[in-house]
Amino acid sequence: MQTDPVADVLEIVGDRWALRVVRDVALGLRRFDDLHRSTGAPRTVLADRLRRLTDAGILSPRSYRVPGARTRSEYALTTAGVDLLPVLAALSDWGERHRPGGGEPEIVYRHIGCGGRVTATLQCECGRTTAPGDRLVAQVNR
Repeated sequence: MQTDPVADVLEIVGDRWALRVVRDVALGLRRFDDLHRSTGAPRTVLADRLRRLTDAGILSPRSYRVPGARTRSEYALTTAGVDLLPVLAALSDWGERHRPGGGEPEIVYRHIGCGGRVTATLQCECGRTTAPGDRLVAQVNR
């Protein structure tokens, strides 16, 4: 039986809010109220996305308690969540090339090792790196 990885991934992160939550957790926002302010997602939608991302293994919740308040959760990226950062970098890269808004982007993706800006590239199984203008083809794997 064959699967469709793109469709499978879009079931988890393919709505308006999910990747924004992943991006904001990567930026250091961990708590519900901070994520609510940052994303602007309705509270019920944000709660649902946090649950779905946790169930999918993209976020990991950790309990915390402020004195005098109930126990709450804060979130961190799992390995699977960190593995989504190149996808976000690629989407950002595409957006800068094809949806120019003028000026520098608010968020950029950088290499931790040297601090340089990251751009999206693909590598063929033959070892060659593709450029944004290179032609790719999608085909059914039979």
